[in-house]
Amino acid sequence: MSGNLRSMKNVLADAAIKGVALARARIFGHVLNPTGQRSPHKILRKKLIGEKVASWYPYDIKKDDPLIMARQEQERLNKLEMLKRRGKGPPKKGQGKRAKKSGK
Repeated sequence: MSGNLRSMKNVLADAAIKGVALARARIFGHVLNPTGQRSPHKILRKKLIGEKVASWYPYDIKKDDPLIMARQEQERLNKLEMLKRRGKGPPKKGQGKRAKKSGK
């Protein structure tokens, strides 16, 4: 009979401890994990850092100004034209190094 009484006390004590743990988790906003399994909660509760990283870099006015973008594109096309005149431009489609290797 005393063994049965001890097991009853253990069951009640375990229930009380679980109840206290559940109440503590609710009060303090913790996540209760009685099984001890891995959980993403630790990662998810951290603040997101994207805004902070984005604010570190200065605003690039080149992307918004169409005159600057047009000038850069014109410079690129001029350089490409000079390379083509010297025979150093990009090859036409299907006439690159790989096509020359296979001997088409």
